[in-house]
Amino acid sequence: MKLKRFSYPYLLWLGIFVAIPLVLVLYFAFTTGDSQNFGEFQFSLDNFKRFFTPIYMKVLIRSVNLAFISTVITLILGYPMALIISKEKPSKRNMMILMFVIPMWMNFLLRTYAWLTLLGRNGLINTLITKIGLKPLDLMYNDKAVLLGMVYNFLPFMVLPIFSVLTKIDQGLIEAAEDLGASRIQTFIKVIFPLSISGVITGITMVFVPAMSTFVISSLLGGNKSSLIGNIIEQQFRYTGDWHFGSSMSIILMIFILITMGLTSKFDKDKEGGGGLW
Repeated sequence: MKLKRFSYPYLLWLGIFVAIPLVLVLYFAFTTGDSQNFGEFQFSLDNFKRFFTPIYMKVLIRSVNLAFISTVITLILGYPMALIISKEKPSKRNMMILMFVIPMWMNFLLRTYAWLTLLGRNGLINTLITKIGLKPLDLMYNDKAVLLGMVYNFLPFMVLPIFSVLTKIDQGLIEAAEDLGASRIQTFIKVIFPLSISGVITGITMVFVPAMSTFVISSLLGGNKSSLIGNIIEQQFRYTGDWHFGSSMSIILMIFILITMGLTSKFDKDKEGGGGLW
């Protein structure tokens, strides 16, 4: 009972900064009226009906597509990195992990701004290209720049959970597979990867969720040509002043993310325990 008292400040914090804002978002999502005058609000589903129109559904599909592609790319790049790091000696391993963590100490916005100096029309890459006699490339304000920003910012979120799981795998299982005549590829497919699936699922979730809802990366690197669902929500609150429509889109995005997390967790449970060699 005494220890339970220590949880009260945490519950208070959750109530003020999580529960109350969520209730307000729900309230705005299911009402219409002047966002600054609570007394004139009326219950309505018009905000949700407005979202399910071709223009906004196109933005949602585009957001899902870019988030999915960035997740796949980070997985393709992150898993080999995590596997290589996990096989190093502890001293070297810690240094390599530190190299992934250090950029995360910098502000997210500043990390994204740094790409402007590299990809800009007069940026470092185009400066080097023009010096060798080639025409400058159009590297900014397109989906490729947005994907690059997503992969760069979210790659550590894929590497770290996979690395954490790989380091906990019993090496005796790998040695047993090799003693039974399994090749390195067979050992990886039958032993290492199935046992690391929980880290993969965690990494996928940690990358897909922020990639789906991001607005900073798409705003800076994509400009007006690459607006995602996060940008539309931001515009409703900051510029348009339509909190009701912005809240309804936030709820839809939240539901979509929860469904995605539910599917990935179910897949994780189905694959729990990995499998044998054959």
